[in-house]
Amino acid sequence: MSTVEVILLESIRKLGSLGKKVKVKGGFARNYLIPSGKAVPATAANEAEFEARRQELEQTVKAEIAAAEARVEQLNDTVVSIAAKAGDEGKLFGSVGTRNIAEAITALGIKVEKKEVILPQDTIRNIGEYEILLQLHSEVSTRVKLVVVAE
Repeated sequence: MSTVEVILLESIRKLGSLGKKVKVKGGFARNYLIPSGKAVPATAANEAEFEARRQELEQTVKAEIAAAEARVEQLNDTVVSIAAKAGDEGKLFGSVGTRNIAEAITALGIKVEKKEVILPQDTIRNIGEYEILLQLHSEVSTRVKLVVVAE
């Protein structure tokens, strides 16, 4: 396996923060990090360019964190309720996934994307109360109470 050294242009969970040089697998860098603008190859020219843009990138990150923290303030003490078809024993016909939860929170007036919802298990298949993690930014997360009720 070949590894490549890249400079991160934003904080990435479980990888590193803005400006950090990290070694990643070649395919991950080539197919995801570099095309999505999250990193650049660690060359002397890219390092110089990054240092010149560091303040601009840090300001962008601060603005993103502030926006995520504002959404956390809106989400405090929020209880999300989702009605789903269920059998007599509380088992759902189907499941409640990240998309359903993101849509339910967005319907409350707080924009949340599917990728920001992190479930404790894969999907929810029973009625009841659940604690859901929302990762709104790599450095900002909160927990929301989800109540799944039978229709």
